[in-house]
Amino acid sequence: MKRSKHYRYRSLFRTLFWLALVTSYVAAVLPQELAPHVGSLNDKAHHILAFIVLGMLLRFSYRVRYWYALLFLSGYGVFIELSQLWIATNRYADINDVAADIIGSFIGLKLHKYITRVL
Repeated sequence: MKRSKHYRYRSLFRTLFWLALVTSYVAAVLPQELAPHVGSLNDKAHHILAFIVLGMLLRFSYRVRYWYALLFLSGYGVFIELSQLWIATNRYADINDVAADIIGSFIGLKLHKYITRVL
């Protein structure tokens, strides 16, 4: 079986994936005045960018099928919104955030597919 060139960096990608996953969750449930502010992008753009990164890192880290990865990341987006609804103070759940998460996941997973074909 042919190994891709990124195989030797799999442990680094796994570390980065879990770091990004935990960081995104903490940033999502912190009160808004304590949450980090990243540039002048709107909230949906932050969701899309975060899930693009998570999608690519997930596929570079683990041998998970495309649809399972999309399902996992979509579930994670729903989990974040439910956490904001029930746990977080001064945060509000928004179905549009879940949609942005799914769009970002889709883009990230497609970018992974493109990058692995090019490399």
